[in-house]
Amino acid sequence: MIRSLLFLLSASVACAEVPPRVLIEQYGADASLLSRHWSITGDTARSLDREKQMLEGWLKKLTALDFAKLSPEEQIDFVLMRNDLEASLMHVGDRRDDVQELATWMPFRSIIDGLTEQRVLGAPLNPEKAASALAPLAKRVTDLQNQMKAAKEKKPEAKKAGEKPVEAAKKEKAIAVPTAHQALRAAESTDALRESLKTWFGNYEGFLPDFGWWMKQPYDDAQKALEGYAKFLREELAGIKEKDDAPLLGKAQGASNLQGQLAHEFIPYTPEELIGIAEREFAWCESEMKKAAQEMKLGDDWKKALLRVKLQYVRPGEQETFVRSEGKRAMEFVTKRELVTVPADCAEWWGTTMLGPQAQKQMPYAAYSGHDILIAYANEAMKHEDKLMAMRGNNRPFMRNVVPHELIPGHHLQRFMADRHLPYRRGFSTPFYVEGWALYWEMRLWDMGYQTTPEDRIGALFWRMHRCARIIVTLKFHLGQMKPDEMVKFLIDRVGHEKLGATSEVRRFIKGDYSPLYQCGYMLGGLQFIALHRELVASGKMSEKQFHDGILQLGPIPVELVRASLTKQPLKPDFKTTWKFDAATKP
Repeated sequence: MIRSLLFLLSASVACAEVPPRVLIEQYGADASLLSRHWSITGDTARSLDREKQMLEGWLKKLTALDFAKLSPEEQIDFVLMRNDLEASLMHVGDRRDDVQELATWMPFRSIIDGLTEQRVLGAPLNPEKAASALAPLAKRVTDLQNQMKAAKEKKPEAKKAGEKPVEAAKKEKAIAVPTAHQALRAAESTDALRESLKTWFGNYEGFLPDFGWWMKQPYDDAQKALEGYAKFLREELAGIKEKDDAPLLGKAQGASNLQGQLAHEFIPYTPEELIGIAEREFAWCESEMKKAAQEMKLGDDWKKALLRVKLQYVRPGEQETFVRSEGKRAMEFVTKRELVTVPADCAEWWGTTMLGPQAQKQMPYAAYSGHDILIAYANEAMKHEDKLMAMRGNNRPFMRNVVPHELIPGHHLQRFMADRHLPYRRGFSTPFYVEGWALYWEMRLWDMGYQTTPEDRIGALFWRMHRCARIIVTLKFHLGQMKPDEMVKFLIDRVGHEKLGATSEVRRFIKGDYSPLYQCGYMLGGLQFIALHRELVASGKMSEKQFHDGILQLGPIPVELVRASLTKQPLKPDFKTTWKFDAATKP
């Protein structure tokens, strides 16, 4: 008995002394396992409750550590994990709200959720009872669709100022018509439910006696009804026709939501202040554009100079070769100047992949995939004008700036090092570090004279203006100050985008597949690194290579915590953002 108590006591002490890194790795394993466990159900009330319990349990384990006894790097790990857990808890609440928001147009989801949850819980299946549960679904979906068709013809009007259509519809005992964006999200959720039901059905078909006899007809009817309903939502209410380009649909997050996400990203500014920073940087870009235009004998007409630059594209079929040559040139530039360490394997192991016409509707420019640089360019299946836009939008001067951003010293080097140094921190990845690092190098290469001609400088300035514009248009959209068509117009008129590229960019910005702050991460993260460079390298405290290698070896964490590590800044367990980096980056 005494031996058992001593063992439990020693285990308890050992648990209390577990470093944050181990907790992070164990938490990551739990989160991954939970995600796989509930993968066929999606966000149900039960799965969200279970995720919330897991997150709260890990937060309790973390805060039980004695912060004062941790090393400086362990304290950073502590802050990272606490920040991530708190943000994840908020995200669970947001997802619960999303499910509730769409509940009016998806009252049938409880049927499928009930079946899939029972499978996850391992409950024995009674085919007859399951058929009885599923059989009414097709009629419910059909009736709902008919009600929405009728409501579409006559939308209920709000009786009071500020009253939502859903509330007004309830008073008139009618179903509310979703907005186009709500209809799109409901269609996507319906497709996800169809897939969940398909997975559930496949697990029993042919294995459980009498299953097919009871379930085949209700299942086929349900799938047909759900497919038709998703099509109705997508085409009739969201306005996405099969052969047409999708409309620009999104949902503004609002100032309060943005402010909460900025706190999570350790950015101590309001959205309005960030718009001001972006507008200041944009004005600098315009000034430099005019200087380059003057060198091209075009006066201050930088837009005319930009049009001339866009015509400097390679012939169809030659873009891949051009990109590979630019990748090698950028690598030689940074290695000869000993700016950063480029391991031999990193320098050798990267490739290129051409993007097809459909992919270019979402990605009209180059991107990085983890090994390859993805190249957007004219394809024979495109319309004639789209071919020309793709070539103009990916011309030589533009790509001379893009390739180092995506490969070396940008994302490829960054990914290579993150996989080999503190890889347990990858779960804390933030665009302010990931995209900020690549944008920082655009700025540094500019400062070091990487662009040798006015045409190449215009190519680099176009992208820097674009990063400024991303902050302006996305934040104004989420603050309710700019509509999607105004965003497209801004990118075309103020930055010089082709219509195809501008439309694709805005569609991606607002759809809601990732954080509304992602587009801000490029320029703002780059400015954070510039400020840190001035603090540590320009002051003589670190060499270029020490600085850059040090950043890459800390993992893709918020830049303010990179600064805390490099400057040996003391931290507190409830560390909050305070670094006003903008003061050090004003031109």
